[in-house]
Amino acid sequence: MSAEGRPDVSVIIVSWNVRELLGQCLDSLLALCDGGDVAPDGLLSLGQRTVDVWVVDNASRDGTLTMLAERFPWVQAIDAERNLGFTRGNNLALRRCSGRYVLLLNPDTIVTRSPGGPDAISLLIDLADSAPDIAVVGPRLVYGDGSPQSSRRRFPSLMMALMESTPLERLFPRNRWARRYRMQDAPDDVTQDVDWVTGACMLVQREALDEVGVFDEGYFMYSEELDLCRRLRAAGWRIVYEPRATVVHYEGQSSGQVLARRQLLFDSSKVRYFEQHEGPTKARLLRTSLLAGYAAEIIIEGFKWLLGHKRALRRERMRAYRALLCSGLDPHQAREVTP
Repeated sequence: MSAEGRPDVSVIIVSWNVRELLGQCLDSLLALCDGGDVAPDGLLSLGQRTVDVWVVDNASRDGTLTMLAERFPWVQAIDAERNLGFTRGNNLALRRCSGRYVLLLNPDTIVTRSPGGPDAISLLIDLADSAPDIAVVGPRLVYGDGSPQSSRRRFPSLMMALMESTPLERLFPRNRWARRYRMQDAPDDVTQDVDWVTGACMLVQREALDEVGVFDEGYFMYSEELDLCRRLRAAGWRIVYEPRATVVHYEGQSSGQVLARRQLLFDSSKVRYFEQHEGPTKARLLRTSLLAGYAAEIIIEGFKWLLGHKRALRRERMRAYRALLCSGLDPHQAREVTP
């Protein structure tokens, strides 16, 4: 327990219909702690540090809350009763927990311990404790097969935003804007200051959140951690990448269940970020370009349908792109169409 009588770190996990992966994630946290024991007050111990764990369930239909009650009674479970999204779900727990650090963790992650060495959470805390101006520390992320996953970023340029997750990037995946954005021009095995880290796993100092505020709930999901890190950097805080800490991330297991909505949320959040931080002119250009891309995709899929190529698939894709086009990338509509 910290000197203030509160946990050293509060772990927050927002979950939606990924019960089995959530169980694996919680098992990995328990395995890090001393002997796997849980104190009567529900706290876990990482050496001399204490940890409490919060799970916000976004109205899952897979028995997540029952699983938590049966297998992990020490978890502080919050039933959101409807899908609040990533930002509002995290904020719900952020306003209740009291750790001097908060570890924001996706349910499709496994927190690891290096062989014979410290665990990933302790490494993140050690680095954050080493300098009072560090607000966020992010680990090295890897896929389930152990291959590296990009997790450190520079702030996006307009050219990167215009290409990201579009056919243009698929045609030119190693373009200079993408390489710079994902820091592929810098070594990934060195502790370093970065502009932002992805939200699959990020340790955040509570004092920094108290200064700049929690997640902006105008983002349902996507770009919310980018916005938070941008606000923290503007306030003089540091964002640091710590490659010695490793977390496995299976990626996209919740949002991947609704792919058309995922694209709408991704692109509308990107436009919102540019409106807030880069100005209305760039935001309008980005919105227009993305909508034009949807129109082009409808035409391409229509030609394939006329040629008789996988007509059911083409029909479904045209329906999805029409919905995206009709949305106008309005973030309010994006939230409304999400289950």
